[in-house]
Amino acid sequence: MTRQINKLTAVTLKSLSAGKHEDGAGLRFVKADTGSAKWVFRYSVYGRRREMGLGPWPDITLKMAREIAADARKLARQNIDPIAQRQAERREAQRNLHLLEDVARDCFEARKAELRGDGKAGRWFSPLEIHILPRLGKMPMAEVDQIAVRDALAPIWHDKAETARKAANRLNLVLRHAAALGLTVDLQAVDKAHALLGRRRHEATPIEAMPWQEVPAFYASLGNSVTELALRLLILTGVRSAPIRFATFNQFDMEACIWTIPADHMKGRKGAVKDLRVPLSPETMAVVKEAILHGGEFLFPGLRGKPISDMTMSKHMKGRGMSARPHGFRSSLRTWAEDTGQPWEVAEVALGHAIGNIVERAYQRSDLIEKRIPFMASWADHVTANSGGSVVKLSGARL
Repeated sequence: MTRQINKLTAVTLKSLSAGKHEDGAGLRFVKADTGSAKWVFRYSVYGRRREMGLGPWPDITLKMAREIAADARKLARQNIDPIAQRQAERREAQRNLHLLEDVARDCFEARKAELRGDGKAGRWFSPLEIHILPRLGKMPMAEVDQIAVRDALAPIWHDKAETARKAANRLNLVLRHAAALGLTVDLQAVDKAHALLGRRRHEATPIEAMPWQEVPAFYASLGNSVTELALRLLILTGVRSAPIRFATFNQFDMEACIWTIPADHMKGRKGAVKDLRVPLSPETMAVVKEAILHGGEFLFPGLRGKPISDMTMSKHMKGRGMSARPHGFRSSLRTWAEDTGQPWEVAEVALGHAIGNIVERAYQRSDLIEKRIPFMASWADHVTANSGGSVVKLSGARL
């Protein structure tokens, strides 16, 4: 005997009394004393009887309930539990709701602990924020594929190769972070995009350095403005621009002639670098004393008392028609050390470079300060060869 189905009608649902009313083939209409009602589908899978809620009436109409029940019935016949299947689909939909922008910011938060200054400078996140998120930020993680990545990187792939490399690297980390969260992602999307974009036409060129033989003449030509004093200290110490820009008086031990640069101002991952002690020659001490006369929180203040900008010293050299840039003086110092037979390890430590492998560094406790004192003094003697070893006195601070 064939079981009767489709017993109920849309018209009679309103007049039904409280209780359970069968539509047939497992579909049940359950009405409460209050008048509210819901749909339930009853089925068996693996010999187990189950009930699956289909939603409230009248939000779910009779027609809709029958269609949902029919789909669930097909799954049950294949020994697939409709409830488990629905839960899996909901989890998948939930995963797909995670947008790239949200995951990228979560990834950034997770990595802050290993970034200098907790990443406040913005250099880690900016390649994503500028080049990736405007195009892909609102895209669900599951939809981020090689085509989307290619289209985001294409505008900068050849003309801004280094920026493109950083953006691709950061995006790769975001994808791995998403995978760790249990989201559905294509971990090879960036690598596939590389293949689609092809080899970069742009070749990275190193920052041009001034030959060390020409440094004394340039040093002698420097005046007594804030920018020029900053350049003097940069040349004499061989440090990067950031420690110069953020230098404060309390970092200098004027009696011991030592400048201690905080690890936060050194290049490298947070926790992987230490404070750097820089020995100061008499000429360098003279520059520091002159700079202190400017007052303020920073040794080289810019507008409104803030540090001079990252481009201030570069603009000064460019304005003089020079192709060399401030960072290149580190190369000048390194080449001078090599050409004049200075100890390799002393030169490397002076530049803030790590020497030896991981095991060797673990046992290397000395910062070679005693050897670096004569090293930096010899460099200062070379630099001041054409300026009589004395800094130009200030006649008034200016940028």
